[in-house]
Amino acid sequence: MLRQLLLGGAVSLVNIAIHALVMTLAVKVARNADTREQPHPSLHLMAVMIPTVAVLMVTHAIEVAVWAAAYLVADVAPAGAHLVYFAFVNYTTLGYGDVVPVERWQLLGPITAMNGVLLFGWSTALIFEVLRRSWTYPDRSAR
Repeated sequence: MLRQLLLGGAVSLVNIAIHALVMTLAVKVARNADTREQPHPSLHLMAVMIPTVAVLMVTHAIEVAVWAAAYLVADVAPAGAHLVYFAFVNYTTLGYGDVVPVERWQLLGPITAMNGVLLFGWSTALIFEVLRRSWTYPDRSAR
């Protein structure tokens, strides 16, 4: 069990580091987003939100790939299993159950899920913050 916790913790930390790097860059971009009155606020909002969400989706896919690589190195899944699919199912907590880890690595699925849930929550918080910073409010003093 200790081996599973160590591997799961190490992979989780790698993914947290990846996420922290992307989050830092996204927050810097959000802080620099022009919040002056926009002639087309809806287009401005789309121009900020679409890339933000796209970058987060790519980041999550990279994190899934990190889990898949760990599964490969540790020989976690049964022979013939598609490791990226298996990692995605665990990371997203979808849990089809059509591929299960070999018995000696059973804890890695829940650890992967815990990592995914936390990082999805973190992404949701970032999306909200970018939306909040990018939204242009009408100038109330002009009334």
